Amino acid sequence: MVPMKMIPPCKDYIWGGTRLKTEWGKKTDLDIVAESWELSCHPDSQSVVANGEYAGKKLQEAIDAMGKACLGTHCADFDRFPILIKLIDAKNDLSIQVHPDDAYALKNEGEYGKTEMWYVVDADEGATLVYGFSRDLTKEEFRAAIEKNELMDVLNQVPVHAGDVFFIPSGMVHAIGHGILIAEIQQNSNITYRVYDYGRLGADGKPRQLHVDKAVEVSTLTRPAAVGAAGAPVTENGVTVTPLASCRYFTTRKLEIADSATYTAGAESFVSLLFLAGEGEIRTQDGAVSFARGETFFLPAGLGEYTIAGACTVLETRV
Repeated sequence: MVPMKMIPPCKDYIWGGTRLKTEWGKKTDLDIVAESWELSCHPDSQSVVANGEYAGKKLQEAIDAMGKACLGTHCADFDRFPILIKLIDAKNDLSIQVHPDDAYALKNEGEYGKTEMWYVVDADEGATLVYGFSRDLTKEEFRAAIEKNELMDVLNQVPVHAGDVFFIPSGMVHAIGHGILIAEIQQNSNITYRVYDYGRLGADGKPRQLHVDKAVEVSTLTRPAAVGAAGAPVTENGVTVTPLASCRYFTTRKLEIADSATYTAGAESFVSLLFLAGEGEIRTQDGAVSFARGETFFLPAGLGEYTIAGACTVLETRV
């Protein structure tokens, strides 16, 4: 089997831009492309396989056909596909928001919670994002700040540059600021509680729904201990490997490959490859498939050795 190239569904949320179409080659009739769901089995929108024996099938259909072993032994305890990977173009500020943990989300929403990681692909000069609070708060102080329209005064606003990494556990209040393009690796969930949305109106001309009561319940009201998540890069044999983030749901590394590199998709986990720069081929014993910037591939667990041939930068995610 060769790696499966994904066709991502796109979303036209009001804060999005056009870069994912004009610069990243996303094929869609949407005028605005806020997000492309690069690797998704979520019921709201699924990736479609572009090549091979499962071409034209949704990713979950391909996984069902191959059997759960294609996800790997590390996924044995998950009752659904564990992750969702996106590219996000924030032309305008996203709402101030928070995601619940698994226990709260399963009890109240019938879905899993959301822990996520952001890799900043590009950022305008002076761009910032919200990463938790600037000081510890009580629930009463948090609610009062929302009600008095003073929330921005207690949020931790962080300058952003290309290459920055942010790990966002469930419960952390956060927001992507305008002028930032992000690769997001997250739990397979679409539960978001909006805390504040700048008074914006939705497509229906009405203010977008807020979820203040739930947000107050689930938010972690302490200043984050640290901001950056990435580990130290290590270069060997023409490849620079930078650990970005690791948790129960995903482990992601950035691979900067000068020429070629060989890895293994073993029985433990499937592999996702999201290419941020370069072009070339992914080669296996069964053949090769070309890759280019902005494309994402799913490699089933047990695929075996594969070679990434071509100078490139790629985010590799496993469980």
